[in-house]
Amino acid sequence: MQSALYVSLSSQLALEKRLTTIADNVANSGTAGFRATQVKFDQLVSRSRTADVSYVSSGKDFLSTQSGSLEQTGNDLDFAVKGDGWFALDTPAGQVLTRDGRFSMTPAGDLVSTRGYPVLDAGGAPIQLDPNGGTPSVGTDGSIHQDGQLRGAIGLYSADLSGGYSRFENSGVLAKGAVEPIVDRSGDAVMQGYVEGSNVNPVAEMTKLIQVQRAFDNAAGADKLTDRSLAQAVRMIGGSS
Repeated sequence: MQSALYVSLSSQLALEKRLTTIADNVANSGTAGFRATQVKFDQLVSRSRTADVSYVSSGKDFLSTQSGSLEQTGNDLDFAVKGDGWFALDTPAGQVLTRDGRFSMTPAGDLVSTRGYPVLDAGGAPIQLDPNGGTPSVGTDGSIHQDGQLRGAIGLYSADLSGGYSRFENSGVLAKGAVEPIVDRSGDAVMQGYVEGSNVNPVAEMTKLIQVQRAFDNAAGADKLTDRSLAQAVRMIGGSS
């Protein structure tokens, strides 16, 4: 009977984590370049003398690899990634990966993100443009030209997120695993004048939210039933002694 209580509690902990991730996904359904958080739960088996009891693990987060929809803006400093690559930003927290390519140029010519963080090239250096030059023209390989001259190139990076990651502000990601510049861009390209939206489907996420909430309520109800059964058993044993 106690095993049933522990199983129910493990289920509630897992469902609570799923509720948190779904709520965060819904809140960022309008965030440019946002990748939805998914959770993988494993089964943990405890072998007792009478039976094998299955519990739910605390869960491991991972990012959805599905790309968001592309919106054509016509802004020469808006960019999107075609493929699985990431832009890289230089921030106080370190090198941050992002799919949000809404960049701008400072009066000094620095190419920066919406929060003012420098955009990096493939070598990890900030990109410097000519503030008095013409409109930048960016190729699919990320190369930036102004007035017919090469000014630099927007770097694209690949990241191993299987070792873990953390969120940075809205759509940024700090990878705990290896981050490498993409050299062979056969499957990745920079698209000028486009912005990638969030890959969250708000309708689907809201449906999941309702389903998980109901499952959580059912698990909580099972706890109460188990508790009442245990109390009744204790009273019966006490009365028979």
